[in-house]
Amino acid sequence: MPETTPDTTPSTVLPADRELDPAGAGACERLARTLCSRGDDHDHDQVDSPEWVARARDAWEDLPLLLRREVRRFRRHSGPRGTLVIRGLPVDQAALPATPTVPGSVQRQATISAAVLTMVACGLGEPLAYLAEKSGALVQDVVPVPGQETFHGNAGSVPLSFHTENGFHPHPPDYVVFLCLRSDHDRRAGMRIACIRQALPHLTRASRQVLFEPEFITAPPPSFSPDAAGEPDLKPRAVLSGAVGDPDIRMAQLVTTPLTPRAAAALTEFGRACEASARTLRLTPGDLVVIDNRVTVHGRTAFHPRYDGADRWLQRTYVTTDLRRSRDHRPHDGHVLAR
Repeated sequence: MPETTPDTTPSTVLPADRELDPAGAGACERLARTLCSRGDDHDHDQVDSPEWVARARDAWEDLPLLLRREVRRFRRHSGPRGTLVIRGLPVDQAALPATPTVPGSVQRQATISAAVLTMVACGLGEPLAYLAEKSGALVQDVVPVPGQETFHGNAGSVPLSFHTENGFHPHPPDYVVFLCLRSDHDRRAGMRIACIRQALPHLTRASRQVLFEPEFITAPPPSFSPDAAGEPDLKPRAVLSGAVGDPDIRMAQLVTTPLTPRAAAALTEFGRACEASARTLRLTPGDLVVIDNRVTVHGRTAFHPRYDGADRWLQRTYVTTDLRRSRDHRPHDGHVLAR
């Protein structure tokens, strides 16, 4: 494994941090357990089934007021950091199995954590997945995998550079939701976040103008299967789009390629601006993180997995605010984009 420099970015408690009290956490857990009960049709207990997602959508309305209120406010405006942290969510820690260690690990059976993630996703919009990534599962495991330490993706344990999720795709997610089931042994792993609302003042006027031009190509991330994805239509795009004073972002430092010298210089400056405004979150079990993927990039610091069944374990789901706009990519009007 290559040597890595220690992360010096300060940990932070974001202004948007909230914590459920024990009563709220208990109510959330009881509701999640109702989604884990098996009905007459076992297939309906599969996380990816439309019937189960519909149950989770209805259950969202019965979650504690604090959780629903904060998610609703965040959905309207994601604030200066484009990130919401709510602590104290139930993950059924005592009953957790060993942290998965296989490539492509996902959560297809109903569990407390999968229920919490899916309910919150339904509060933000609609869950979304990509057939070419993690076999199209709605709830995905983010865990270190033996032999993939240097992999630049969710299976690795080396630093993960800043990126928005699936910026190459015509329908990237609007939000990415993470729930921490286990921390890493040494409490070294940190989720790094940088919002354009904080980074924009660090950019020169010239670089801002270039970043709004279609002089960049973003490829699929390494986590996408080329066989499942097919040949992507990689058109030149801008890194920034929308309102000049509050733009959206599409970029990934690993796979975004500038097409001109001025684009290369602007992308480098953008990376420095993200570093200058970045914060690092050290997650503990029960921490829920919602990232506004339209305005916030995220990454990860390095850590050292032990592969002993107790390694860092996050679960993740994507969310779209408008499922209709991707209808031509979703067979049978489901939640999985097939292309």
